[in-house]
Amino acid sequence: MSESGKTKVIDLKPGMENVSIDVRVIENLGVRTINTKTGVRTLGEYIVGDDSGRVKLVVWGSKARSLTTGEAITIKNAWVSQYKGEIQLNVGKNSVIEKLPDESLPQASEIPEATPKAEGGAVGMGMRRAPARRGRGRGRR
Repeated sequence: MSESGKTKVIDLKPGMENVSIDVRVIENLGVRTINTKTGVRTLGEYIVGDDSGRVKLVVWGSKARSLTTGEAITIKNAWVSQYKGEIQLNVGKNSVIEKLPDESLPQASEIPEATPKAEGGAVGMGMRRAPARRGRGRGRR
């Protein structure tokens, strides 16, 4: 974390929740719909970054089309997942995205190519891991 209490891109790890981070939108990868266990979902995919590196940002639902390439933003209440071995920052209905002054972040050309590294095995299909069930199954008696 930086001195402002915000997380840096390079420090993102799968399973992190309630993440606050300042980033610049580097690239818009497009908006699409996918079928999930809970039905059809809309998502927007972007590459965002700060002075420590870059990461894929997945914006779920009504906010999917809300970002513009080049803008500086602050994100609050995001979560981090891993999909196909790649770290992803996620924004959903309870997340907040606000614009920042342009000079508050490096320009896209100044953002390093470094990306956060996943440690260990995969954690789901880009969704949050369900809590472990207790009290059922084969335990000692």
